[in-house]
Amino acid sequence: MVGVIVAIGLQLMLPDQVVPQARYVLPVLEFVVLVGLVVVNPFRIDRQSSALRMASLGLTGLVVLANAWSVVLLVGELVSGRPAPPVELLLAGGEIWLINMLAFALVYWELDRGGPAARAHAVADLPDFLFQQMQSPDFAPRNWKPAFVDYVYLSFTNATAFSPTDVMPLSRWAKLTMLVQAAVALVIVVLVVARAINALS
Repeated sequence: MVGVIVAIGLQLMLPDQVVPQARYVLPVLEFVVLVGLVVVNPFRIDRQSSALRMASLGLTGLVVLANAWSVVLLVGELVSGRPAPPVELLLAGGEIWLINMLAFALVYWELDRGGPAARAHAVADLPDFLFQQMQSPDFAPRNWKPAFVDYVYLSFTNATAFSPTDVMPLSRWAKLTMLVQAAVALVIVVLVVARAINALS
């Protein structure tokens, strides 16, 4: 929940050039779906329900869609060469990078072993991500399961190192998703830094 709220807040702070013309539509939709999920299921993430599952996936999809749109618009702004203050470019790029990191953390959280409810009920035998605690159970609490912060860490390290660090993707979808995230993060960093340096010089 906190990750979605932070992502929405960052989306609302983005400059007009890197958001859709109807800038409040997607953040409002995200907020409405989030409130609905909290009202229906306020305290437990392990409640199994196909309706809740679809709503959670829809919310994640909205966050990813909003950020993908902003990435495309940011790249368009940077490639076009239109004059823009370097500080504004760096701030916009940094905000989009952060939203990208949170969006993929939500994707990993929602899809790993079928989502949080499926993980809580041990529905899937094989994990999509191999965390260190799974490899070294002596150094983790008994029956350890990844929490959202573990997926934020996974997403952050993938977006900064552009590759897996200590959490290994096992399934094909996990590998491809991490590849897409790393590619998007690399494009943002390279283009924003290059454009800012060019503008400063």
